[in-house]
Amino acid sequence: MGTVMPSELSAGLVAAGCRFAIVVSRFNDLVTRRLLEGAIDTVVRHGGSAELITVAWVPGSFEIPLAAERLAESGRFDAVVCLGAVIQGATSHHEHVNSQVAAGIMGAMRKTGVPVTFGVITCQSMEQALDRAGGKVGNKGTEATLAAIEMVNVLKLIAG
Repeated sequence: MGTVMPSELSAGLVAAGCRFAIVVSRFNDLVTRRLLEGAIDTVVRHGGSAELITVAWVPGSFEIPLAAERLAESGRFDAVVCLGAVIQGATSHHEHVNSQVAAGIMGAMRKTGVPVTFGVITCQSMEQALDRAGGKVGNKGTEATLAAIEMVNVLKLIAG
């Protein structure tokens, strides 16, 4: 008896013709501008167009989920990329912000059926944040955008 292989859906990283919204926190913009640069560069490097990207600035990471959900609901975008930086301070405030932002982004994706990706850095220091915004640890804006591109293509495969 032969081995039966499962069918697979594996999408490429082609952004050509895709419309992206990018929600960016203005708070910690030294970090978030670098995340944004990485996100835009990633779309273009994968065949997409900067002209098809809409950037929405919000006050802080806590406001990202609402803007992301509205952009996803608009029907104008194939995916929404969320970029922010929550850096630990002297209190536990960051823990509350981080969990609510993550839950809000996931909720927006599940509610709308549009890929909404998480590029919010959560770390202990500005140095760690900069390392994750194009420094020695890579760029989380790039990673979130790659996830968005792949999800757009996976959903196209699923739809047939």
